[in-house]
This record gives sequence, C-alpha cells and structure tokens, in this order.
Amino acid sequence: MKKDKDIDMQNKKTRKGLSEKEISLISELELNQTYFFNLSKITQYFKNENERNVYIHNLRKKGRIVKLNKQKYFLIPIKAVGNNWSEHPFIIIDEIMNGKNYCITGMAAANYWKLTDQIPQVFEVWNNRTHKRIKVLNTIIDFKKHKIADLPQGIKREIYGHKFIIAVKKETQKWKSH
Repeated sequence: MKKDKDIDMQNKKTRKGLSEKEISLISELELNQTYFFNLSKITQYFKNENERNVYIHNLRKKGRIVKLNKQKYFLIPIKAVGNNWSEHPFIIIDEIMNGKNYCITGMAAANYWKLTDQIPQVFEVWNNRTHKRIKVLNTIIDFKKHKIADLPQGIKREIYGHKFIIAVKKETQKWKSH
C-alpha cells in the first residue's frame, strides 16, 4: 500500500496543472497565434504588474513559457505533447535579438547555403550586445560579441513566414571546411 502512495505522490509532483486564468491566457495567445510575446501584450489580463509577474513565474516553472530576453517570451502551445515543442532555431535567434544587429554565421550558415550537409549542433550568432552560450528549446545558441563594423555582411531571408539575418554565401565559404 505504501508503494502505491509513493507512486501517487510522485505523479502529483510531476503533474503540472494550469489554473483557469493560466489556461485562458494561453488559449487567448494561441487563438491569436501569438507564440512570441512581450510583457506589454499580456498586461491587460492582470490587475497589476505583481500579479502578472507571479503568473509568468508560475508558467515558466510549469514549462508553458520560455524566457527569450528581458521582455520577450515564447509560448509553448497546449497542443505540445509533454511540454516538448520545437521552433526553427533561426526564428528563435531573430526573436531573441529583436530582429537587428546580429548575423547567423558558422556551420548554421554553411548548412543553410548548402555548402555542407552537416547539421549544426550549435548555432553561432555574431552580435554587438552579448557574449554567451544558451540553450533554448533544445537549441544551443552561441552568441559572439563583435563591433557592428566587424559583423559579416548579412542578408535578410525568410523561413516559415519569419525574417532572419544570415551571412551571405560568399562570407560563409570560410566555414565550409570546418
């Protein structure tokens, strides 16, 4: 009998239920197909900033949203099985960088231009703001800080209806041999 109780307790710990307010917020964002959102977009659902921050914290803890930068979040849809969801890495990078002052380089760019068949494990991004390596939605992104003048020449491209900036094919030749 004790084993059944232990298993039951484990299930309760891993089960991540959503409150009515959390479900209404998630379903409203999904209905509008707003998977990337700023805090300002959801302010009207809450009485004050403190309540909003509590709900954001709880949704992050439950794995329903992922923080991308100081103000931007990604909603993991309710239809995601087991909180597992995949978004194209180029879209994630563009959303993190707010669409400016960055360039996707390295093996990711070489693979995009079909200079190599190797699928990148790490997506290298040159930018002028931050130097760090992060993991977002099972995607490893390596940000390398450079002066804007040192960023490789980039071109805006589109994938799944979302624009991103990637190094031009000529600039990408040097990563072909790696």
